[in-house]
Amino acid sequence: MSTPFSDTWLEERIAATANLIEQYEAAILALSSGAVLSYTIDTGQTRQTVTKQQLNIVRATLDELEQRLAGYYARRYGGGTHMVPGY
Repeated sequence: MSTPFSDTWLEERIAATANLIEQYEAAILALSSGAVLSYTIDTGQTRQTVTKQQLNIVRATLDELEQRLAGYYARRYGGGTHMVPGY
């Protein structure tokens, strides 16, 4: 088992979060198109059925997942601006 914040652990979290993002995007697309009235998101651990009425919640969850993924990427690969004193 990987330790929290090790490169391996972060890569596992990146992959898992990216998978969830894809599932939530598919749910949003299906519900937005009007082709379906409900959509089941299967995370591998749980199954959640969402409806068109819950579309705002699904979009908010997608935003949270994208922020989480950005955090994992920054921890794993670095990110942002690194300041160096000029003295």
